[in-house]
Amino acid sequence: MMYENLNLRTADYDYDLPEELIAQEPAPVRDHCRMLVMDRATGALQDRIFADIVEYLRPGDLLVANETRVRPARLLGNKRGTGGAAEVFLLRERIQPVRRNDQALWEALVRPGKRLKPGAVVDFRDQDNAVVLSAEVVDWVDQSGEGKGERLVRLTTPLPSLDEALHAVGNTPLPPYIKDYAGDKEMYQTVYSRNESSAAAPTAGLHFTPQLISRLQEQGVGWETVELEVGLDTFRLIDEDDPAQHKIHTELFSVPQRTIDAIHRTKERGGRVFAVGTTSVRSLESAWDPELGDLRPRDREATSLYILPTFQFHVIDGMITNFHVPKSTLMMLVSAFSSHQSLMNAYAHAIQERYRFFSFGDAMLIF
Repeated sequence: MMYENLNLRTADYDYDLPEELIAQEPAPVRDHCRMLVMDRATGALQDRIFADIVEYLRPGDLLVANETRVRPARLLGNKRGTGGAAEVFLLRERIQPVRRNDQALWEALVRPGKRLKPGAVVDFRDQDNAVVLSAEVVDWVDQSGEGKGERLVRLTTPLPSLDEALHAVGNTPLPPYIKDYAGDKEMYQTVYSRNESSAAAPTAGLHFTPQLISRLQEQGVGWETVELEVGLDTFRLIDEDDPAQHKIHTELFSVPQRTIDAIHRTKERGGRVFAVGTTSVRSLESAWDPELGDLRPRDREATSLYILPTFQFHVIDGMITNFHVPKSTLMMLVSAFSSHQSLMNAYAHAIQERYRFFSFGDAMLIF
């Protein structure tokens, strides 16, 4: 989608956040975090807790969540030959004509970038000090050789599968603003997560518990899923002064027919569709076929949908989201669904009321 003459500036989405409001750990009980409720028509705000969402959803409404799971994508090892410490952060797999269980090509972020040029090999050892995974730097992702530490790497393992090797030596990646979290890494996974295919969690879903989902379903609220393989580019700050000039990298997403059928049933009986998180929003709106005038099922198709103000939403009537990093594409998306003024007022209120921000932080409900 092309955006022209928006009269927006990236700086319009900046705000001052006290460092102590960046959540360093999740709420002890997932659904006991705070929830700021916004009426998107008026911008009116209410302070609640997340478990209170049952009071805002009606029988016949539908929740659609991203069921992707975070892979153990952060690999800490040593450069072969020198023994120097090195990190490889897996971003996305390059699908090959013939797929092998013990070998694959991945796009990855590497550190230190200056020392990990094509030909370099990094070895990763298990607790018994045995090399169970190796990453050979094959090429630059950016052919100029000046990309942001991105390389094409070939992973190989002596184990029966790469999946086994990754679980032996890989670490669940946490955002860089979370320092020294030593708690249960499963708290950075949603309780309904399935396939390991993401580099970061769809964090709006972290607030749900199995009990809360069951309670909503007993109340007559539907629950369906999509999948968007979350990459780090989703969370990168916008460097350009004009946000319309920013480019979002592609991510793979899936919207099954059963979810589309549930959306149709919901709309036909006057119910509302709530997306759990911005990744669910992007999945559903990416599945909209303008020529068909309806949703079309998708199976691991690529999307680079960039949602800015003036975007026309075709599917969702409400969303659940967290508080996002300043000047991010995620703030732009939420602003497009509400308004710039309402969003910035909500963030100012959240800071004043000492809400917790970012991935482990509190939630917003907007409808």
